[in-house]
Amino acid sequence: MSKLQYSVSMSLDGFVAGPDQSVDHPLGVGGDLLHTWLRSLAAWREEAGLEGGETNASTAVLEEDDNDGAVIMGRNMFGGGPGPWGEDPWTGWWGDNPPFHLPVFVLTQHERAPLELQGGTTFTFVTGGIEAALDLARRAADGKDVTLSGGGSTARQYLAAGLIDEINIHLVPVLLGQGVRLFDGPGLTGVKLEQVRAIEAPGVTHLRYRVTTRARPGAPRGGAAGKPAAPRAAGD
Repeated sequence: MSKLQYSVSMSLDGFVAGPDQSVDHPLGVGGDLLHTWLRSLAAWREEAGLEGGETNASTAVLEEDDNDGAVIMGRNMFGGGPGPWGEDPWTGWWGDNPPFHLPVFVLTQHERAPLELQGGTTFTFVTGGIEAALDLARRAADGKDVTLSGGGSTARQYLAAGLIDEINIHLVPVLLGQGVRLFDGPGLTGVKLEQVRAIEAPGVTHLRYRVTTRARPGAPRGGAAGKPAAPRAAGD
């Protein structure tokens, strides 16, 4: 069976997004600092239609996604705010040609028709919860791996449910002080990780962990403060 991998950039003090997330600051205030290492890479810039950039130890890490077959993300990462989608719904942060080039499954509590964009990216909006999204993503991936992208709350739910196989942390030497923490809440009690790799690169250290012990049976799933996740979906 294909693996479910979670990859995220994280500050040294444990935040995956800064405070006060909004349309103007989708990663929160200061959250852009978590991805400076990525935006400096020539491989990333070429994919984004930009010139310049550098090649370093992070390049090989970026190019490891050749076996990715599908992506899952939460409503907050897709954007558009909470609540119903409305008559003129949000189409994402990435324009007409998003960088995924894969089927993407967005967790939400509000139904919406699939959104097909350029470059092979189709957003499918899933209201059946995290396990339903994973089932759909694995079918679409056709034997390849599934990537869980962004969203601390969504990642915590998948980790607490015992569904994540590997975690890739891109640890950035910045201190945000506040924002969205990744490893927060009692739902992760009992999870044990085995470090399988560490790669030093300019402005970031790439850490890979294998999940060896799943969350404690009966532990509450959910986000900060240990509140159980809504049974329908990870997003609004």
